[in-house]
Amino acid sequence: KVLLCGGGNAIHVLASYVSALPDTEVCILSLFPGEAERLRKAIPEKGIKCDNDLGDDVYGEPVIVSDDVEEVAPGADVVILALPSFTHETYLKALKYCLKPGVTLGAMPGEGGFDLCARHVLGDDFVSVSNLFALETLPWACRILEYGKAVEVLGTKNEIDVVITPKRGGSIEPILGLLQKLVGRLPLMVPACNFLAVTLMNINSVWHPTISYGFYRDKDVTKPFDEPPLFYQGADEFTGDKLAKVSDEVLELKRVLLEKYPGLDLSSLHHVREWMSRSYRDDVQDKSSIYKMLLTNKGYRGLTHPMVPVDTPEGKMKYLPNFKYRYFAEDIPMGLVVTRGIAELAGVPTPHMDDVILWCQERMGKEYLVDGKLCGKDLQSTRAPQHFGFKDLDTFMKVNRYGE
Repeated sequence: KVLLCGGGNAIHVLASYVSALPDTEVCILSLFPGEAERLRKAIPEKGIKCDNDLGDDVYGEPVIVSDDVEEVAPGADVVILALPSFTHETYLKALKYCLKPGVTLGAMPGEGGFDLCARHVLGDDFVSVSNLFALETLPWACRILEYGKAVEVLGTKNEIDVVITPKRGGSIEPILGLLQKLVGRLPLMVPACNFLAVTLMNINSVWHPTISYGFYRDKDVTKPFDEPPLFYQGADEFTGDKLAKVSDEVLELKRVLLEKYPGLDLSSLHHVREWMSRSYRDDVQDKSSIYKMLLTNKGYRGLTHPMVPVDTPEGKMKYLPNFKYRYFAEDIPMGLVVTRGIAELAGVPTPHMDDVILWCQERMGKEYLVDGKLCGKDLQSTRAPQHFGFKDLDTFMKVNRYGE
């Protein structure tokens, strides 16, 4: 029994893929007001169709779509949260008393600090007898073609990292095999060393905010665009260079952590350049720079900046940047701010990361970073270690068992 939490693009793909598997019962839980009913009514009798870039299109139909936790959660063997990470805590609190010990529970993607959130809500005792997992990113670039009826996988990654913390005394192998079965033959699930590595390797938190910063940095964001601008293919050389510098700061944090904790394994933490080469391989035609990789990755072709349509006095539709989209609302407080918080505990300076956070928080109307410290009024809405009360690196590493 697999419980899928959410209702967006990834849930459509998973509902199709997993429901099509033999001996598998799929339920969907959405706590967003009205979404469960809307999705339930939209799904046709033959199920949701997934058009796949690999050529193995499938139909799959979930057994139940509900907003009632008690209707779908009891007895679930696997629970997958495929929704914005700022909703993880809400879902975990709702699921807390319906989950059975030994459940396999995780997020696609995990974003930064998913394990911190799970331990905070469910308790260390429950986590220790369950299997916790998180994917570093979604297995595919995908979009809904027709809500509840059809979804398209634009690009399937070749391989992605997955972190698995098995129940105490357990092995990761059965969980790894199960997750591979659920997502299909590709991408290949590569075990990451631990949750800390996945938190720091959070590609979305580097990718989306930094590309947005690079594109809009010298533009009047109050002036509407005639059409949504290209996201990846609209990047310039400055943006590619900024991505490299932010990733360099993450690798410097890795170096400092390994120096302080020699037994720590962060081998799955790589530079963004290496990540793209490994994830997309032949889909990227020019690998001479990050800028060229963004422009020539066929998996990114045609994807645009998140925008809000607006009417003009002339009656023509134009578009303004959507700074409430998950590229900001999720990838900053649950991503880049988490990495920045760990860097602060470790005493690692991050001027390029700070540039991106300061620019994004101003666009969002939020306050996380103030005078070089994570002490802003909106810090409690993040998953930064400071939010959970951590004030020194040693305690943070010990409580979360990152050294084990």
